[in-house]
Amino acid sequence: MLNRRKFIDMIQSGIGGSMALTTAHSLADDWPQWRGADRTGRWLEDGIAKKLPAGQLPIVWTVPIGPGYSGPTVANGRVFVTDKQEASERVLCFSEKDGEPLWTHEYPCRYRIQYPAGPRASVSIDQGTAFALGAMGDLHAIEAQTGKVVWHRDLNIDYKIDMPTWGISASPLVYQDLIIVHIGGSDGACILGLDCVSGKERWRSLDDRAQYSAPILIRQANQDVVVVWTGDSVVGMDPLNGKPHWQIPFRAHKMPIGVPTPVVEGDRLFVSSFYDGSLMMRIPSDRLAAEKLWQVRGKDEKNTDALHCMIGTPLFRNGFIYGVDSYGQLRCLDAKNGKRLWENLTATPQDRWSTIHFVQHGEETWMLNESGELLIAKLTPEGFEELSRSKLIDPTLPQLSRRGDRGVCWSHPAFANRHVFARSDEQLLCANVGL
Repeated sequence: MLNRRKFIDMIQSGIGGSMALTTAHSLADDWPQWRGADRTGRWLEDGIAKKLPAGQLPIVWTVPIGPGYSGPTVANGRVFVTDKQEASERVLCFSEKDGEPLWTHEYPCRYRIQYPAGPRASVSIDQGTAFALGAMGDLHAIEAQTGKVVWHRDLNIDYKIDMPTWGISASPLVYQDLIIVHIGGSDGACILGLDCVSGKERWRSLDDRAQYSAPILIRQANQDVVVVWTGDSVVGMDPLNGKPHWQIPFRAHKMPIGVPTPVVEGDRLFVSSFYDGSLMMRIPSDRLAAEKLWQVRGKDEKNTDALHCMIGTPLFRNGFIYGVDSYGQLRCLDAKNGKRLWENLTATPQDRWSTIHFVQHGEETWMLNESGELLIAKLTPEGFEELSRSKLIDPTLPQLSRRGDRGVCWSHPAFANRHVFARSDEQLLCANVGL
């Protein structure tokens, strides 16, 4: 089996593809954190269907849950998700096989944020521990098997967070014996490195404003580097001490609103924001450095150039960027300069903040759209080719009232063990997508 470090190197170098599919599929059996095993949105299993049935995708099981934006994660036969009750948040654990409830941890939590429809960050599972970060900054380490709380930190109280408008959203990143969180704390604590066992602070870094983007791990100069996209810059830092190696300014001119995760191919890294457009950077593999290659911002949120993403993380593949613009336009950009090659208006409904979650499986792109439809497509510089489309889950109505009875589907699904797991404000479900 391909080791984890070599897998990350392959993804960054653009090798991935069919070789990874045949030699590393066991790495992706579970979906233990945000966007999969290595936060790349790559689904490496074999035995996956090439076509979806018309109409409703057959459901294996469904269980009732409360409101929330956090996508499910899957590890060691268990499914984890968080939700909100009237005056509390919950961390929930279910059997992957049949949805049987295994344990629940509930704690008091009063929201003082906009769009208070529940927790945002996916639960991260590592070495038998579930790390759950709530919308107001409650961080729990919980035994994944038993539901026993190992430790809890109220980061809002401890670090006097300059709370983002929509709350804490970036899923925690586990690195060795550290849990790294993006919270926007005061006194140089925008980013924290906490001890996984005790929850105690090991380091703090940056005076930047927080936003909603989750940290990722890359490789430079034979070292692991954590990349965080804050409300003011894109930063590469030492995961062991938080020391910045490089920092590229990208200050939000209206408000910090960056939600998508940074995406990497080879020596290039891309981010995109609803108000501030697109930024492409070079991150050389042989040294701890970064440089801006190009930056494109349109006139406003409706008159955009390149790509102004809101929620869904773009796909960076074979030298091209695929992503959803501010009002639901699926676009392809040339990664060399940000030039738009095509635009498609059929993949997701057209509306402000309409979104698609992309997961790459071999040559096909799996897409969960705003309406809760699952699509299999081929995305190339020549255009969007829809191969099949099936209904997965009913969209959520209360999260964005302006959608009326059409609702939204903003929670990222999990793809694990030849199944897809998705949630709404009312249910968590599992559907079989194996051959």
